[in-house]
Amino acid sequence: MAGLQELRFPEEKPLLRGQDVTELDNPDTFLSVVDTDWKEHDIETPYGLLHVVIRGSPKGNRPAILTYHDVGLNHKLCFNTFFNFEDMQEITKHFVVCHVDAPGQQVGASQFPQGYQFPSMEQLAAMLPSVVQHFGFKYVIGIGVGAGAYVLAKFALIFPDLVEGLVLMNIDPNGKGWIDWAATKLSGLTSTLPDTVLSHLFSQEELVNNTELVQNYRQQISNVVNQANLQLFWNMYNSRRDLDINRPGTVPNAKTLRCPVMLVVGDNAPAEDGVVECNSKLDPTTTTFLKMADSGGLPQVTQPGKLTEAFKYFLQGMGYIAHLKDRRLSGGAVPSASMTRLARSRTASLTSASSVDGSRPQPCAHSESSEAMGQVNHTMEVSC
Repeated sequence: MAGLQELRFPEEKPLLRGQDVTELDNPDTFLSVVDTDWKEHDIETPYGLLHVVIRGSPKGNRPAILTYHDVGLNHKLCFNTFFNFEDMQEITKHFVVCHVDAPGQQVGASQFPQGYQFPSMEQLAAMLPSVVQHFGFKYVIGIGVGAGAYVLAKFALIFPDLVEGLVLMNIDPNGKGWIDWAATKLSGLTSTLPDTVLSHLFSQEELVNNTELVQNYRQQISNVVNQANLQLFWNMYNSRRDLDINRPGTVPNAKTLRCPVMLVVGDNAPAEDGVVECNSKLDPTTTTFLKMADSGGLPQVTQPGKLTEAFKYFLQGMGYIAHLKDRRLSGGAVPSASMTRLARSRTASLTSASSVDGSRPQPCAHSESSEAMGQVNHTMEVSC
C-alpha cells in the first residue's frame, strides 16, 4: 500500500517473562491481580447495572483508561495478562484505570431471570456515560477487544467529546448477514457454547496448534463465565448492525471516529479481514494500523510486550510523553518514571458533560515518536 510506513519493534517473548504456555493452565494467571488497589462498583445505568473495577482516582485533566472485553470473556480473562505486564504498569500507574464488564459477564455474576432482555450493542455503548459521570472522568482512552471494541467505537460515535483516543483490537465493523447468521445458528446446534466462542477468539490454526492456551481458555470460559448470561451476550453481538462509519470524503456527510485510533490485529487472527475493512473506513490522518506477528487472536495475551510498546507510542502521539524503564538499554533504567503532557490546547470545544476545567492536548496523528519521526499525516501499518 502506497504511503505506508513500517516500524519494527524488538522481539519480545510471547508471554510474561519467565512464563511458558503450560503455566496458563493455572487459573490465577488470568484471574489474579497485581495489587489490592482495585475497587469494585455496580453502577446504575439507563439499561441496568454495570459492574466495573477501578484503580486510582482522576488526576487533573488526564483521561482515564477504560477497557471493554470481548464476548466469552470478562475484564480479568481478557486484560489481566496485558495490564500485569511490568512495562504496562509503568504506564498505567499514571492514569486511573477502569475495567468494564458487560452485563452478567463478571466473575460470580448471578444468572439473569427468565425473559431478561439483554441490552443491544447500541445500548451497551449508551451505558458508558453513566460510568464516566459516576467517577467524574472528563474523557477516556478506550481499550476494547472484539465485541468490546465495537461497543467502544459506538460509544465514541455517539459521545465523541467523552473519548480522547481508542485502541481497538479485533474489531469487526460489519453486522452479520443472512449467511453468517445461518452459519452461527448451525454452529450453535453442533458445538458447545464455549467451543463456538473459541472459534471467534482463535483461528483454526490456533485451535489445532496452540492447544494448551486454547484448552485453558475453554476451561475458563466454561467455569468462570455464567453460560446463560454468555449466551445472551453472544446472541446480541451476532445481531449487531453495521458500525455505520465511512472515510471522510467518500460519501456525503460521512460519519467516522473523530479521535486518534490504533487498530490492532494478529497476523493469524480470525478478525483480520474485519480490522482491515475498519481501517479502510477511518480517517487516515488519525488512524494507526498495527498488525502483530506471532500473536494470533489474543495479542494482549500472547504479545503483551509488543502491545505495551505500541500503546506507549500511541500515548506519545496523543500528546503524552512517557519516560519509562527500558530493560533493553545498556545504560540501565531511567531514574524515575513520570508522565507529562505536552502543552497543546484542544481546539474542539467540549460539552459540560466531558470537560469543565480547561483544555486537553491536541492529538498528533500517528506520531509513533514525535521527536524521531515527526508528524505523520497518513495511515501507518505497523508490523512488529
